[in-house]
Amino acid sequence: DVQLQASGGGSVQAGGSLRLSCAASGFTWEHYAIGWFRQAPGKEREAVACIENRDGSTEYSDSVKGRFTISSDIAKNTVYLQMNSLKSEDTAVYYCGPGFACPGGDMWGEGTLVTVSS
Repeated sequence: DVQLQASGGGSVQAGGSLRLSCAASGFTWEHYAIGWFRQAPGKEREAVACIENRDGSTEYSDSVKGRFTISSDIAKNTVYLQMNSLKSEDTAVYYCGPGFACPGGDMWGEGTLVTVSS
């Protein structure tokens, strides 16, 4: 069975940093793209970052470019999202999801809540 678990969320003040982790099992990690998505209250889920494990290429939404960094540890089947210079508008539940190509998100696990206070 495919299992995904996002972790590392919490409460932080604006300008602070958090690092999210996405641990996965049940599929061949290095053959997939892994995306990070977020959903704020009352809004649709949006893609924020993605990494292609086959070649290490990355993509970012304009709203997080230059502040967030996605990385992958294939040996640990874990993808990270380093979030710096956090803003109140980054407040959301963050999810990770693999896919055959970016942005990923063909399946989901439980998310992790990030709250940024101004």
